[in-house]
Amino acid sequence: MSLSRQFFTHRLIWLAVLVSAGIGALFARAIWTMRGEEWGFASQTNTNLVRTLETGLVWALDSMDKSLEGVAREVTQPDVWALTADLRARVLFDNSLRARGAGGVLVLDESGEVVLDSGSLEPRKANLADRDYFLAFKESGHQGLYIGRPVVSRITGVGILPLVRAYHHPDGRFAGVVVGVIPLSYLNDFFRALDLGKDSGVNLYRADGVLISRFPYGNSDVGRSIAGTPNMLRFQREGSGLFVGKAAIDGVQRLYAFRKVGGYPLIVNVAQSTETILAQWRRSAWVLGGFAALLMLASLGLALLFMRELTLRQKVSAQLREAEHDMRTIMDNMPSMIGYWDDQLRNRFANQPYFDWFGVTPARMRGMHASELLTPELYAAGKPYFERALQGEPQLFEHTIIDTQGMPRHTMGSLVPDVDEDSGKVQGIFVQVTDITDRKRMEDQLFEEKERERLTLQSIGDAVICTDARGVLTYLNPVAERLTGWQASDAAGRSIDEVKQLRCPGNDAPLPSPLHKAIQLAAPVENVRGVLVHHTSGQRFQVDETASPIADRHGNVTGAVAVLRDVTDAVAMAERLARLAQYDALTDLPNRVLLQDRAQQAIAQARRLGKALAVMYLDLDGFKQVNDTLGHALGDQLLVQFAQRLQRAVRATDTVCRHGGDEFVVLLPGLDGADPEGSACRVAHKILAALDAPFDLSGHMVRGGLSGGIALYPEHGDTFEELSRHADSAMYVAKRAGRLRFMLYRGRGQPPLAVQPSST
Repeated sequence: MSLSRQFFTHRLIWLAVLVSAGIGALFARAIWTMRGEEWGFASQTNTNLVRTLETGLVWALDSMDKSLEGVAREVTQPDVWALTADLRARVLFDNSLRARGAGGVLVLDESGEVVLDSGSLEPRKANLADRDYFLAFKESGHQGLYIGRPVVSRITGVGILPLVRAYHHPDGRFAGVVVGVIPLSYLNDFFRALDLGKDSGVNLYRADGVLISRFPYGNSDVGRSIAGTPNMLRFQREGSGLFVGKAAIDGVQRLYAFRKVGGYPLIVNVAQSTETILAQWRRSAWVLGGFAALLMLASLGLALLFMRELTLRQKVSAQLREAEHDMRTIMDNMPSMIGYWDDQLRNRFANQPYFDWFGVTPARMRGMHASELLTPELYAAGKPYFERALQGEPQLFEHTIIDTQGMPRHTMGSLVPDVDEDSGKVQGIFVQVTDITDRKRMEDQLFEEKERERLTLQSIGDAVICTDARGVLTYLNPVAERLTGWQASDAAGRSIDEVKQLRCPGNDAPLPSPLHKAIQLAAPVENVRGVLVHHTSGQRFQVDETASPIADRHGNVTGAVAVLRDVTDAVAMAERLARLAQYDALTDLPNRVLLQDRAQQAIAQARRLGKALAVMYLDLDGFKQVNDTLGHALGDQLLVQFAQRLQRAVRATDTVCRHGGDEFVVLLPGLDGADPEGSACRVAHKILAALDAPFDLSGHMVRGGLSGGIALYPEHGDTFEELSRHADSAMYVAKRAGRLRFMLYRGRGQPPLAVQPSST
């Protein structure tokens, strides 16, 4: 802002402040003058009122006092007491009855008894010796008129103010008192003509501070003393005057105009609330003050608005210059060529990159036609886009140009029509040309990288599944399609739990998703084995799954990848190898390893339960002859069929084992301890009976035989090795004895016992 403008602005502000201050001072003076006039009027009025009240009260009290003096004088005359009651009342109370506001006159004797009553020829019975006025005369020797405390009359039951004079015997002794009564209601009626406003009224006090009347507040405070309060002290000290004070009874601030009531020990005041006195002035002051404030604010507001408008214009002008500079700076530093061409394709604006690309300064370009800037080939290639943009169609296109260095540059051109809102006519074109050479190169590199990744994922033998951070599927490779039964296009956008759900191999229960766990923990999840069910065929695959989170460069998890390896064949092979380790490959019977384990368990159980068991050793007779004559293949068939007949001949809890070649072992656990020999022999009979039918070896009917030996636990040994050795020795005895029989081991030094086939 220039110095001249600053000086002008400051002068305008000070002038507005001075004008506002002058308006405020004039109105403040007027308002204060009005207050003084209002206060003076109230002071004068209240002073006149209290003077008038004092005059009326003096007149009434004087009248009553004269009546009391007459009664006091007459009652001392003996002649008066000699008159009849009716005549005595006329003589004594004639003056008192003429007193305005008098409520009656009583004459009390020296003991306080009522002896004369202006209200009745027959005095009403009452003793008033305890009243303050009676005591004042009898005990204190008071002289003249005495004004007693306001009390409730014992005779009439109404509030009264007693005015009392004494009378005496001829020798000067106290004879009694004459009591004149002024009803308190008379005083209230006397003050009722005054309406001084809210919280205002008239008060009548005895000189000692006792409240006689407080109008218009009722009689609740009558008789209360305010002696010693600041207001009463001032009443007593000054006698008459005007001041502002706070009432001791209710705490309201009032303007007090007060006077002593003639020569009587009474004080009357007019107490008008300062709020009432100034109420009208305050209303006027608010109106005038509001108008003055409005004028002051208007004056300041106009000055501020003018200054604000001037400052705003200066600020806008500076902002426009700054914005133009900022825009030029930004445009010149943009990596794109930005310009504006009118509807004749003449340049109106161009930034610095135009010079870098075409070797022409933006200043020289102003007004230049597009054909003058571009080569004929480039102008011809861009002309169709210019024409469509001038027709109101935004254009976006890519083009390759050769810069001033002879280097090819890939560009992205954007043409945006500048359409007039009112007429709808195209006034020009906003042109932005961006060098996308680096982006093109990175896109090519990225495409090549993605292609390598795609080929890699399609070539590996494991299934690869990718999801976003919510577990929504984004990629399946061909192996994953084969295992899940989902095509990548159909699975995209679905939850991973819908496409792939691992199940427990043991009970087929759903397993927690390793991929979800990897996303939650933001850490790789180690190998989890489960069963994957094909979506359409229901085929079941044993798979090992690992999962790892995918994070951006800030460490935020953006997705996850799961790798599933088909281990169905490997699991089957492992299971087969595990079975081969315990079962005979030809007959599928338990081999010696499994037999040894089961035998040890059976012996331990028999020992614990007090049971018996038997071990049988069998040798297939004629097997070598079948191998030699029919070949090993049919010999193997003979072994398989013999194994099947053995399994059918024994219990499900028994174990049939191929011991090797044509030798077999049968383990019979859980035999009755009372007759184990009989149980074993019955099984031997069933085995021998199973050989009655010939074996069909691919059309060759062959009859078989066997030799067997039996050893019992615990009779013949308490270990499997010992039982096996004894059963084996019994079997060889059976072979030497003619075969097709079982021999039962009988103990060391005893020949085995032959078990013959049953007749059945």
